[in-house]
Amino acid sequence: MYSEEKFINREISWLSFNERVLQEAEDPETPLFERIRFIGIFSNNLDEFFRVRVAAVRRMVALGKDEENLLGAITPEELHNNIQEIVIEQQNKVQEIYANIIDELEENNISIIDEKDLTEKQGEFVRNYFYEKVLPNLVPIMLSKKNKFPYLRDRSVYLAVKLWKKEDPEDLAYSLIRIPGRSVPRFLVLPEENGKQFVLFLDDIIRFCMSDIFFYFDYDMYGAYTIKITRDAELDLDDDISTSFVEKMSHSLKKRKKGKPVRLIYDRDMPKDLLKFLLKKMKLAEGSDAIPGGRYHNHKDFMNFPEIGKKEHYYTKLPPFRHKDLPPFTSIMKMMRQKDIMLHYPYQTFNHFIDFLREAAIDPKVKEIGLTIYRVASASKVVNALLNAVRNGKKVTVVIELQARFDEEANIFWSNKLQEEGATVINGIPGMKVHSKLAWVHREEDGIMRNYAYIGTGNFHEGTARVYADDGLLTADPRLANEVEKIFDFFKQNFLRHDYKHLVVSPFTMRKQWEKNIEDEIVLAKQGKPAWMTLKMNSLIDPKMMKKVYKAAQAGVKVKLIVRGIFGLQIGLNGFSENITAISIVDKYLEHSRIFLFGAGGEEKMYISSADWMPRNLNRRIEVACPIYDENIKMELKKMLEIQLQDNSKARILDPELSNKYARRNNNDKKYRAQEDYYNYIKSITKE
Repeated sequence: MYSEEKFINREISWLSFNERVLQEAEDPETPLFERIRFIGIFSNNLDEFFRVRVAAVRRMVALGKDEENLLGAITPEELHNNIQEIVIEQQNKVQEIYANIIDELEENNISIIDEKDLTEKQGEFVRNYFYEKVLPNLVPIMLSKKNKFPYLRDRSVYLAVKLWKKEDPEDLAYSLIRIPGRSVPRFLVLPEENGKQFVLFLDDIIRFCMSDIFFYFDYDMYGAYTIKITRDAELDLDDDISTSFVEKMSHSLKKRKKGKPVRLIYDRDMPKDLLKFLLKKMKLAEGSDAIPGGRYHNHKDFMNFPEIGKKEHYYTKLPPFRHKDLPPFTSIMKMMRQKDIMLHYPYQTFNHFIDFLREAAIDPKVKEIGLTIYRVASASKVVNALLNAVRNGKKVTVVIELQARFDEEANIFWSNKLQEEGATVINGIPGMKVHSKLAWVHREEDGIMRNYAYIGTGNFHEGTARVYADDGLLTADPRLANEVEKIFDFFKQNFLRHDYKHLVVSPFTMRKQWEKNIEDEIVLAKQGKPAWMTLKMNSLIDPKMMKKVYKAAQAGVKVKLIVRGIFGLQIGLNGFSENITAISIVDKYLEHSRIFLFGAGGEEKMYISSADWMPRNLNRRIEVACPIYDENIKMELKKMLEIQLQDNSKARILDPELSNKYARRNNNDKKYRAQEDYYNYIKSITKE
């Protein structure tokens, strides 16, 4: 009954997810400047996809590996070709959407202009800006057939310049100029004229001043075309036992910056001779490695587009609420002794968690604090609270995952900083990543030690907590908090394994627990009893778990899935998966929480988790899922699931065709938009 074809390939499914992000840029209901931001998010996502996933597929192609089973009934070469086709189609769509946005900006008296549109007055302003801010950061490199081609930085944008003489076009030269996107803003807002605003790309500022850059040559014609290279971001860690893990990571990060090119995007208007020259020098093939694009690359910079729009051009700001049980100047640990508290981000403030750490840092009865770090903010209040705890004489243990992709350098910095201050730092586990979101406080009360804990679905990052939808449980329930202590013992005692009766910990018990929960529903269904499960996660691509879900559906279990990202199931197939419904919500906030609810014959077992249903989460990561015992909290999370399942504004149906159709309402239907509705729900229970 099961066959490989019933899975959707992971890479193709991810591209379908990114298509949903692009839909937000296209959706007229999305505020205008937020649509610009979604183009940036789409582009940034695609960059990381090429750096990591496409790079891995290319390695399979190069090695001639037969990985059909792993990839889902497709060879690496076929997959690579499919990816290229989809990406080119999406790139064309981006250009269309961008053109429409440009038109709408014009209607609102905002013009994105290029160097050819500048008035004399604007040109004078731009040239002054160029000399003051831009020119000191430019290093033009002249290219020739004989000289070695310069190293191009990963994800940096360059102008490939053709210089020639008007009277003798055969007398030409080529040059490269890196656009200094980090040291100079990508966009320049020009002085307002007659109530109209003008924005100029940094690329066009440089184009406008070409003659100033190359004044010492006698060329009088210039053409400048953007290119961007994306490199393989895989880290290679050697086995030198005399080198610390931190040193190995630092060395690998330096090597990553020189990873093999996996994609070149170039301006499709680039002259053939210049393109041919560049591809030959970079040893890339046109078509398979090089993708034609528009005049501007690094659309990810649109995430930081100047905020010059009107109020209606942005999402309505929804300030986070305080939890109703945590008013200002409340001892959080005192409240935790009375009841469990669930925090829902970004609807409720992340400051509660920071306050929990700060309270523990200065409480004289607190003896020890533990925390797992995967990603934190650059000026982290969380880490500062831990440093304060060390200075107050607390024993602080921090498990920092050095292999958190693209956050490795930041985590090495925090690892060194915490160690310098006197904290005990554990740099992950060989062969595994620590992805669990745990905090632990050990406090002396009446001569005995009591545990307090936080178990979450998202990172301890006050920045992303404003835009990622996550959940975190503050608990002093001994059933849970004592087992969090066991997990920190596991980290501290050379990974000495413990037994857990309540927490579900991968890679030890998580897969078995989810399989058991599903099997229990299958038994109920075969007995003719109500059997169902509602599962919310970021990605569902683990083959064994997908088989289990199919098996449950075929047995009559009603399966409702809310999966934001990668989704490998084909739903709605007669006799196979018609008992499964699946949606994905892409909206203002990034849906990041994992919530699993099983009917359990009316007893309803609910969990929150740091882990998706992917092989890496269940096999190669330390992840923690937490059962929800408090009935009020269970009700809050059930309400979230109900609200999301009735969304008819931002939910997409996950069908086998990857059509990403909206779960649209009919004309007379009430409008439901999950994120707004859940904000209003939190507002209502805050004011009870």
